[in-house]
Amino acid sequence: MSALLHFPECVEEDAWTGVRWRVRGNTVAHVFGGEDQRFRIVFRAEPEEVAAFEHLGEPYFRAGWGSDVVGMLLDERTDWSELAELLTDSYCVQAPARLAASVVRP
Repeated sequence: MSALLHFPECVEEDAWTGVRWRVRGNTVAHVFGGEDQRFRIVFRAEPEEVAAFEHLGEPYFRAGWGSDVVGMLLDERTDWSELAELLTDSYCVQAPARLAASVVRP
């Protein structure tokens, strides 16, 4: 997830569990392991995309908190290019407009 550190003012920090990336106090992404020994990443999505993620099924899921928080299970089948696009979108949702405007979106 070091790609997140290329975004303006995005910082990595330890979370209550796992690691998260934030921009000006807003969480862009959070990766953590579950009790089932599977890793997950949660991120923000545009409101109109949240329902789509929810209905796609595994590896996607809707988080149990926040109206715009969705996630993905991480494993050997993870499409890292797709995840990079989703994280770019998440950054743009969470960052102030001036910072988001400086990011090239796929």
